[in-house]
Order: sequence, then structure tokens, then C-alpha cells
Amino acid sequence: MKEIHKIIVPVDFLQHTDPLVKFALYVAKRFESALRFIHVVDNPHSYAEYSYPSIGVFEVELMEYAEANMKQLVEKHRTSSSDCEGKVFRGNVVENIISFARDEEGDLIIIGTHGRKGLEKMWLGSVAERVVRRAPCPTLTCNPYK
Repeated sequence: MKEIHKIIVPVDFLQHTDPLVKFALYVAKRFESALRFIHVVDNPHSYAEYSYPSIGVFEVELMEYAEANMKQLVEKHRTSSSDCEGKVFRGNVVENIISFARDEEGDLIIIGTHGRKGLEKMWLGSVAERVVRRAPCPTLTCNPYK
């Protein structure tokens, strides 16, 4: 069985990020693994086929916000996991998570679920479900609401 040396943890900085990170830190400590956090800023253009001049400004602000949050997340948990890093990307969320896991040679992906059902899941889709289907390594889903 392949050992788990590097764990990939996609985060979205919403209310359930802290419980997800806490769980990932626990698993990383048990396996003495490195943690690699990833956040992907989805293109606002993907929600509409037209563009407003202010969308470019909005994208810059989203990236700055994400970079600041990632820096804060890594600094906050560096004492719990000495090999803890984070990256922020822009683009398709699932594609970037899968590429990052491959590039980092991740041994495990721990991804949170929102627990959406019915029409909400149909309209918004499930990032976790698509990552699990395409992941280059084992995945562990975590429902941080439970």
C-alpha cells in the first residue's frame, strides 16, 4: 500500500473551512504528511456569456482576497504542520484541483462537501463529486457540518 506523504486540501474560505482544516491537520499529523491547501477563484465569466467592464476589477479583488486568506490560513497552521503550504489559482475549480494534485504528486485529497441536495445540487453541481471521479489519487470527503 502506498504511504501518504502529501495531502491536498481544497478550501473555499466559507463557514465550514475551519472544521475541514482541523480534520486535515489531524489526518496529516497521524500520517506525518505534508499539507497542500488549494483555493481556486472561479471565473465570474463562467456565470454569464456577457461581460461588464467592472468584472476585471472584481476578478482582481477576488484574487487579492483569496491570496490574503490563504496566507493567513497557512500562517495560522504552520505550528501544527511544519510542512504546510497554500496556493491560489484562477479558473475552473475542478480542473485546477486535479492538476494541482497531479503536479504536487498528492497521495490523498481531503475535500469538504456542502451537502447540497435536489435542485440546488443540480444547478450548482458538486465540486467534491467531480473531484472524486477524476482524482489521480485516493480521496476522502468530509462533511464539516456533521
